[in-house]
Amino acid sequence: MMIIWLWLCCCFPAAVGQPDSELMARYLEEKLMADYSVVEQVVRRVPRQTRFLQRLETRPRMSEFSVKSTIISRYAFTTVFCTMVNSGSEAREAVFEMQIPAAAFISNFTMSIGNKTYYGEVTGKEKKHSNDDKAKMKKPPSPVNGRENGYETFKASVFIPRKMQASFLLHYEELLQRRLGKYEYMVSIRPQQLVGRLRVEVNILENSGIISLEVPPLRNSKHKGNGKAEAGVVSPPPSTVIGQTKTLAKVTFSPNVVEQTKIARNGILGDFIVRYDVNRELSVGDVQILNGYFVHYFAPMDLPPLPKNVVFVLDSSASMVGTKLRQTKEALFTILQDLRPEDHFNIIGFSNRIKVWQQDRLVPVTPNNIRDAKKYIHNMSPTGGTNINSALQTGAKLLNDYIAQNNIDARSVSLIIFLTDGRPTVGETQSSKILSNTKDAIRDKFCLFTIGIGNDVDYKLLERMALENCGMVRHFQEDEDAASHLKGFYDEIGTPLLSDIRIDYSEDNVEQVTQNFFPNYFNGSEIIIAGKLINHTSDSLHVEVTASNSKKYILLKTDVAIDLPSTNDIRAVPGLEDGRGDQNYIERAWSYLTIKELLNSRLKSNDDQEKEYLTEKAKSMALAYNFVTPFTYLKMREAGLHSEPPHEELISPSTDGIGEKLQSLQGHKAPPGIRRHQDKQRIKISKTSADGDPHFVIDFPSSKFSVCFNIDGEPGDILRLVSDHKESGVTVNGQLIGAPAPPNGHKKHRTYFNTITILSNKPERSYLEITPTRIILDDGERLILSCDRNAVVRSSSLEVSISANSNITVTIRDTISFVILIHRYKKPAPYQKDHLGFYISNSKGLSSDSHGLLGQFLSHEVKLLRESLNINQQQVGQNQTEALQPNLTNTLKVKGRLVPVVWKQRRIYNGQQQVDCWFAKNNADKLIDGSYKDYLASHPFDTGTSPGTINSL
Repeated sequence: MMIIWLWLCCCFPAAVGQPDSELMARYLEEKLMADYSVVEQVVRRVPRQTRFLQRLETRPRMSEFSVKSTIISRYAFTTVFCTMVNSGSEAREAVFEMQIPAAAFISNFTMSIGNKTYYGEVTGKEKKHSNDDKAKMKKPPSPVNGRENGYETFKASVFIPRKMQASFLLHYEELLQRRLGKYEYMVSIRPQQLVGRLRVEVNILENSGIISLEVPPLRNSKHKGNGKAEAGVVSPPPSTVIGQTKTLAKVTFSPNVVEQTKIARNGILGDFIVRYDVNRELSVGDVQILNGYFVHYFAPMDLPPLPKNVVFVLDSSASMVGTKLRQTKEALFTILQDLRPEDHFNIIGFSNRIKVWQQDRLVPVTPNNIRDAKKYIHNMSPTGGTNINSALQTGAKLLNDYIAQNNIDARSVSLIIFLTDGRPTVGETQSSKILSNTKDAIRDKFCLFTIGIGNDVDYKLLERMALENCGMVRHFQEDEDAASHLKGFYDEIGTPLLSDIRIDYSEDNVEQVTQNFFPNYFNGSEIIIAGKLINHTSDSLHVEVTASNSKKYILLKTDVAIDLPSTNDIRAVPGLEDGRGDQNYIERAWSYLTIKELLNSRLKSNDDQEKEYLTEKAKSMALAYNFVTPFTYLKMREAGLHSEPPHEELISPSTDGIGEKLQSLQGHKAPPGIRRHQDKQRIKISKTSADGDPHFVIDFPSSKFSVCFNIDGEPGDILRLVSDHKESGVTVNGQLIGAPAPPNGHKKHRTYFNTITILSNKPERSYLEITPTRIILDDGERLILSCDRNAVVRSSSLEVSISANSNITVTIRDTISFVILIHRYKKPAPYQKDHLGFYISNSKGLSSDSHGLLGQFLSHEVKLLRESLNINQQQVGQNQTEALQPNLTNTLKVKGRLVPVVWKQRRIYNGQQQVDCWFAKNNADKLIDGSYKDYLASHPFDTGTSPGTINSL
């Protein structure tokens, strides 16, 4: 570097003084990009600096480093292109090194040296295979030899002849995992020298819609693995350009030499990160179908956290002395503070001895218990060996006994968090025995999450323990940020939202579905399932999601339209140079997930025959999809003397034109002409209802006639429809919205129900808030459901059943049923608003004292009287109502009151049925107790029991 500075100084007159550093850097950048012979010119100009020349010639220089990535619905295709120039007088070794995510699969590698091109051929590993290729490549499977916080190093070394260059092209794929509510895509940039052309381009296509896109500053290796946004710093690296539409985003990072020197004087050493999330519907999730394959993303929101029963098992052996134990304590102090009042916990410290904080029990989260737990952790001191087996046995027994002996909340989630920095040295030290003992102790009753710190951990042991016991594993290096890594991992699993999740599809329509049962779903994560379609004549895919525990059972279901292949065919998206560019990203996501599951199953298996079968199956799929796995490798072959060198633009993925082609991929709505399996249900229930403007209907089956009336309320009014809070504990309120009156109408405005609130306080308090788009259910837990998906939620005393975009049925204690119709307009007129209709299906469970605009008539009979101009009133027989003449004045007798009525016809059930009824005018004057203003509630959850409100009239 100093050579270049001296030469540039000679190019300016001495009178100019100090040269402009930015001008010199720009000149150098142009020279570097144009011709690397500038290095020789530097040498000739300043022969006194030969020692710097020798240093410069020790390795080839990197002239270009570019990365282009395309992420389509969380599936990322990454192409890395690098050029190195040997300007020396003899052949030099060039090392191309790239850190890639450990979860990624390499799918291709090509390199060109002079006029020769070599391509990587994915080949199945035999028990012994030759490794004498011209390029030496390795992707170490061990965390000690290359894996660092979930990343591995790909390395290729070649000798470049003098005055020549070599180009490298690496392609890898990965399915992004959602953590803490974000997807994180990372590109490792480690040229460790100034590069003439450096560029990173990330294209994101998410048809659901992209939200919360962020590009934090470059992150060095010591800060990997946390997954959390850098506190207080949100600005992207210099020269970063971000462009975004609703479904597309493009992020570029292309620092020139000047900007590179500002970031790092000797070349960039860090990770370029893009984080984002997508819009989500309150339903079964995002199901995408393309050319015979589907992928299903499920990440529900707005769910209440489940209580936790957690045992922390912490290594306090002598090897934890210093930084590691200090960082563990710091993380635990924060974690304990984040426990919720409904959680229970205990702490076990282990070395060669096992020390339990609270013997034979888990304690509730209280200020005193948190304070005492912090004291216990503070006093932990490192000493002795590492008895992993006994520590896990103690933790498992403690949790099992607590579950068996205590009346714990059946909805709670139990788990062990195990942390160590070493290998077993005391007690049972054989890994296979420790694994067997742990599995026998846990017995699938809870999950085990393992954390390894430093380079001495037995990562394979921790990984297998977690896999065999429905948990996850993390490995962190010992550094100044380890405490935040630990806290970040706990944040991933600290908020369980659902348990026992099962996702099913129509059996005659799918095959080779990946894992579809999950013991827990944690806030901020995502469940992903993929599969193949076998019934190519079907026009939809039926999906059902269930989650159950002893208190509540949830069933979500829908039919996803299967589009014609031609409408969703995306050619050349993967951009693979081996002819696989016509394969769709959903199929590759399915193959990626399937191979991952085969590898995990093999890791967990103890049966040699089963392991061999899983090995061959994983190898076969990897060869079919050109993935480098533990059972396949890249064998370099010469492509021929006249082969074209690899070129980034020809091979990198592209999103050109994809946005339009993917608009119908999501499958949320069936396109025109496609019939759904489940049509809107035609409801056959009682006519007693409040619907429309609103129009009220009261059905009297024993009298064989119906009564109807209107309530002309004001927008914002909340009408009490059913009030039986003291007896059955049930109250129903409806809130009105306004709309302009139709042209030439006699009304000043229209009103509709836009919210129906149903409250029940027996046997326990719960409420439902229903709108035309969503339902909020709160029975101690808050659950939000979408009205455009079929769903069933069932608890001990309440059931909510949703027929998508049609109706909601609410059943309370099997004796009270309400049906709420959903009215939506595709192209509403100004006087039309999306609204609800309320129908009473079963009122057996309501008491005779129930009240409200509808409730007061459920247990009372109404008599119909006829009065002529010259004749006294006389009772009209029930069978004579149809013979009433228009010139007669007709009257109802209600609780001793006489109410004049007229004959009308009214349509109910969304216009599907016509009702003949006797109509009471003037806001049901004399028909209802009091006036309609007496039925105004103060708020949607008003039960009429608070001071100043009317219980019953």
